[in-house]
Amino acid sequence: MSGSDNTPLAEKAKRGWFTRFLDTVEWLGNLLPHPVTLFAMFAVAVVLGSGIAAYFDVSAIDPRPEGTAGRAADGVIRVVNLVSVDGLQRIVSNLVTNFTSFPPLGVVLVALLGVSIAEHSGLISAAMRGLVMGASPRMVTVTIVFAGIISNTASELGYVVLIPMAAVIFHSLGRHPLAGLAAAFAGVSGGYSANLFIGTVDPLLAGFTQSAANLIDPNYTVGPEANWFFMIISTFFIAALGAFVTEKIVEPKLGKYDANEAAIDLGKPQLDKLTATEKCGLKAAGLAFLALGILLTLSVVPQWGPLRHPETGLVAGSPFLQGIVVFIFITFAIPGFVYGRIVGTMKTDRDVINAMAKSISSMGLYIVLVFFAAQFVAFFGWSNLGSILAVNGATLLQNIGLTGPVLFFFFIGMCALVNLSLGSASAQWAIFAPIFVPMLMIVGYSPEVIQAAYRIGDSVTNLITPMMSYFGLILAVAARYKKDLGIGTLIATMLPYTMVFFVGWTLLFYIWVFVLGLPVGPGSPTYYQFGG
Repeated sequence: MSGSDNTPLAEKAKRGWFTRFLDTVEWLGNLLPHPVTLFAMFAVAVVLGSGIAAYFDVSAIDPRPEGTAGRAADGVIRVVNLVSVDGLQRIVSNLVTNFTSFPPLGVVLVALLGVSIAEHSGLISAAMRGLVMGASPRMVTVTIVFAGIISNTASELGYVVLIPMAAVIFHSLGRHPLAGLAAAFAGVSGGYSANLFIGTVDPLLAGFTQSAANLIDPNYTVGPEANWFFMIISTFFIAALGAFVTEKIVEPKLGKYDANEAAIDLGKPQLDKLTATEKCGLKAAGLAFLALGILLTLSVVPQWGPLRHPETGLVAGSPFLQGIVVFIFITFAIPGFVYGRIVGTMKTDRDVINAMAKSISSMGLYIVLVFFAAQFVAFFGWSNLGSILAVNGATLLQNIGLTGPVLFFFFIGMCALVNLSLGSASAQWAIFAPIFVPMLMIVGYSPEVIQAAYRIGDSVTNLITPMMSYFGLILAVAARYKKDLGIGTLIATMLPYTMVFFVGWTLLFYIWVFVLGLPVGPGSPTYYQFGG
């Protein structure tokens, strides 16, 4: 009797705070409606809020210099009432164009077309397998984390293929399979904002950032390459951190694996090695990628390069950067097709078309979400609520003296906290960008730097939130190796990654941007000046 009573009490004392934390996260997440519904509600709230704010004559002094595009003659930003005849006419007249002209829509779909060819031909999957399975035993951990980061260019590939494969690889090496799963999960999800390549998420976030920046600077543009430099260095940094946490913290804590803990008969671990045909396809695809890289370099690097800026001769503002989504499409599509032709997955043009059509058909939910997100962003800009909130927020930061680089520590922490309940990177940034991008621009920081900071916070807590869309899949894979594994155990395993990534990545950001003074991307400034 006393034994049965003491065990629950002991467990409660040991894990009570953590259990309550997880319960709170799940409770908050369940309170949130679907992101589409959320944006529809926000759009309606902006319309109604503009009417209330206009009634009370809410305004702010425009900090931009005279003559700046969009600045009123008297230098006052006033709320535009959308609950009016003019407001209703504007909404009805522009509902379609708000959607079709929304920056993230077209660029994401174009980039996806190229990625879909490489994905459905089997190129990306084969490349991941070759990278991980070809690693030496000493390098296997860091290679798995690294592969997880790179896999983000191909949507769910890392979750569906790499994470289960990493558990099998660790098991085959006599190591704890959950440590392999954790290492891959850390790369795929915790390193979501790092990569060597520009993928579909980059134009998506850049579109929201540009729309937000245009609230106070109508001519400001943000390209998909805005954070590329910082993404590249972050890839190696997070791979090293992930391997360190796996081998020094997670794996020792898990201890030696006992196969009796498995929910199924694991048998002898087997991995499908690359076939001779697949290796041949990878070599050909690599040569195609190299040839494209040489052609692209010749068109950009030399002073006579046709893709440099026609007037200044610089790379900044050049057709190359403005059309970088086209090059994302090409560098994935052509090697993908070459690989598919050799291995037989793409024999005719119909196979290529079907691959693109299949990926686009899976974007139905994204298109619906973008429609309502576009209305919210447009209404927010028309009403001037975003500009007024940004000015007043910037004034508050100035009054309390929180305008130095240290404010990014608080900003990243807030993004990481909110990400626990709102797991979608695009949905969260669509809400945050119209508020924080103009606010921090007024304080003096560029939209590109603000976006880079957001991406850190959005990534690091993906590992410990049940609201992350693939969390259930990870839990199911982990339960194969430990039959009594619960959600608390999985999150406790991933928590060290979140803590180390948060501290390490934030410090890297601070040192990279504010100590070394390096740009976060090609042509990306660190600071913003009105009229500059």
